Amino acid sequence: MYEEGTVLCASSAYTKQFYLNPEFEGLPEGIREELKIMCVLYTEDVGGTLLLRFDEEGNLNFETDANEEDLLYDEIGSVLKIKQIQAQKADFLESLEMYYRVFFLGEVWEDE
Repeated sequence: MYEEGTVLCASSAYTKQFYLNPEFEGLPEGIREELKIMCVLYTEDVGGTLLLRFDEEGNLNFETDANEEDLLYDEIGSVLKIKQIQAQKADFLESLEMYYRVFFLGEVWEDE
């Protein structure tokens, strides 16, 4: 179900909670708030759970899940909502990936 890697954050429609990995407390407050808003709005809109995880290469992946008995979970809406977030927040998500690659994977940042 879930991939390997480092969890950035997660949100659940079931528990009405947002989780930010303590390793990322160094992110500016505005970015932490943006993550919270983005994830909570997703789970409020679609249901289920949303987990953002960095893979071994530093790519940020969206992972979703829902309880089998959750008849309100919108699987098609989930895919569409993730695509919408990725399109609207492309620069934001790319910046998070760069942050992870530099501070966690030790890559050298090169301004293109």
